[in-house]
Amino acid sequence: MMRQDLAMTVNGSGSGSGSRGRHRVAVLAQEGVYAFELSIPSRVLGNAEDTEGRPLYEVVVCTPDGSPVSSDAGFSVAVAHGPEALAAADTVIVPPTNRLGPFGQGDPLPPQTAAALARARPGTRMVSICTASYVLAAAGLLDGRPATTHWQVARDFQHAFPRVKVDADVLFVDDGDVLTAAGAAAGIDLCLHLIRRDHGAAVANQVARRCVVPPWRDGGQAQFIERPVPEPTSATTAATRAWALERLQEPLTLDQLATHARMSLRTFTRRFRDEVGETPGRWLTAQRLELARQLLETSDLPVDLVAHRAGFGTANSLRQHMRSMLGVSPVTYRRTFQTVPSCP
Repeated sequence: MMRQDLAMTVNGSGSGSGSRGRHRVAVLAQEGVYAFELSIPSRVLGNAEDTEGRPLYEVVVCTPDGSPVSSDAGFSVAVAHGPEALAAADTVIVPPTNRLGPFGQGDPLPPQTAAALARARPGTRMVSICTASYVLAAAGLLDGRPATTHWQVARDFQHAFPRVKVDADVLFVDDGDVLTAAGAAAGIDLCLHLIRRDHGAAVANQVARRCVVPPWRDGGQAQFIERPVPEPTSATTAATRAWALERLQEPLTLDQLATHARMSLRTFTRRFRDEVGETPGRWLTAQRLELARQLLETSDLPVDLVAHRAGFGTANSLRQHMRSMLGVSPVTYRRTFQTVPSCP
């Protein structure tokens, strides 16, 4: 999934342009829209700016017929745009609603919603937040593709749309021109990912700082699924994760992590998965890859030194991981996203 999105960006088709070169985003608000999720695209994407302070995205909110819609928060949302905004958009984002779905297998979309989505141009990037995945699935946009939704409805979603490859363990899924986010706050994660994909980590990190949110959250939905509450005295792996982040260039082993956490290897591995949603090894690789991306974007360090500082040891190891996870080499990634000039 990640490989495809980076390849699209490198080839120059990951971001379109609206007025004054801005990428046009249309947010489709429907009856009963959740106000928090509705506000995410404007709040996050609207904070993305180039080096001269100019907005990188033009975000507009529309409804299927241009009329006001109610929200789940007890107020109405009046908009300046109807479905014509979808026809002009480079990206369409659909937030969830308390009126539509969940759909049963074969249930059609409301006619106005279906007609509005049909106005999007071929190749438009389509995005859903939380249970709005039902809307994209009912429109046939997720058939045969990987997707996610809120963990509470994942089983029902898979039953309703058996042709969708549901992954209920992740915060979001990027399948190139179709992206889906899990729960409410995962919409923030996905919008930051869109910025990172379109304009690089430096811009995404700046937006995250302005919104006072982490630029990248560890793990997936597994950490949020309801489980018995641990005893107050129960130890966590948080301190060890923070310790490891300060030592990514060192060859950290699972034994070292468990020893730092003062746990047995088995207990540490189990607790780490419960808290983060993935194994310590996968988490470490992801953190090292994120550090390597930042170094490639913001420094002129040789690739072998980037590999060393990020904990991959050799340039060949870094190349293998980047090709596996992102589908591009370190040199190609740097050429696409670097924000400082390289040395001659």
